[in-house]
Amino acid sequence: MDRFDAMQVFLAVVDAGSLSAGSRKLNAPLPSVSRKVAELERHLGTRLLVRTSRNVQLTDAGRDYVDAARQIIAQIENAELRASGEYETPRGVLTITVPIAFGHDHVLPLTYDFLCEHPEITLNVLSVDRVVNLVEEHVDVGVRLGELADSSFYAVKVGDFGFVTCASPAYLARKGRPSSPEHLVDHDGVVFGEITEPGWIYRQKDRRLEGKPTIRVSANTVTATVTAAARGVGIIRAPLYQVARELQSGALVTLFDAYESQSFPVHLVYARQGLLPLKVRVFIDWMAPRLRRRLQELAAFRPAGEQAQG
Repeated sequence: MDRFDAMQVFLAVVDAGSLSAGSRKLNAPLPSVSRKVAELERHLGTRLLVRTSRNVQLTDAGRDYVDAARQIIAQIENAELRASGEYETPRGVLTITVPIAFGHDHVLPLTYDFLCEHPEITLNVLSVDRVVNLVEEHVDVGVRLGELADSSFYAVKVGDFGFVTCASPAYLARKGRPSSPEHLVDHDGVVFGEITEPGWIYRQKDRRLEGKPTIRVSANTVTATVTAAARGVGIIRAPLYQVARELQSGALVTLFDAYESQSFPVHLVYARQGLLPLKVRVFIDWMAPRLRRRLQELAAFRPAGEQAQG
């Protein structure tokens, strides 16, 4: 039995939640995965997993073994990185995950500049609008929008973002400019994702207001909603970074700035098991100040003369 291979298979099953899910993750036959786990248990002389029809659960011995196995694998990976020189020169494959819209418009352009300065680093990008488990999916650095739900990762805060409500000049010429969120009831709206209740929630000091436009377009991509708003279909409420280009060009103008006070953090997150590869440390040190500056530029941007009068 290859104990190191069996250890990796066992951890894949634990992380995936079942033998079948582990076999899919490893792209290996289910009988082979099940056999390797059983051989590991026989070698150790104890049961590591309690198998059910749908999932697996760790025994007490299994929980102890998981922690030890992760440390062993991390030590081996660190040894391989040291041998390959990744702790001496920034090199190797850097895997990052970014939210689709924010990543494509604001993170990746900076990342490509980083690559030009570090020719021995190769980039692997995972663009998804979901929370990625960095350890399970072997991701070096993630960009997270909003409050962090998992405190087990290291995080570097690079700034904040807020929401804006905006419409095209053509729409406002046709339908009139609402003077407060409550007047959205007489207007058309464009939303990202499914239509949900309640409407858009605003705050001004201690006042809480709800705006409920008539939804004309709901779409599952940001591009579709921004395009609809810019074409005059309706009013959109979105993170500022999603509509920055349209605001800068004048295709959209902001409404209700006095009511948009809430902000959400942006972090670079990474898992640290053993020594941090130089490629990761260099990327974070390079990216953090540049992304922070980009977010500050976005936060400071407001088209002159377009603010709602509160």
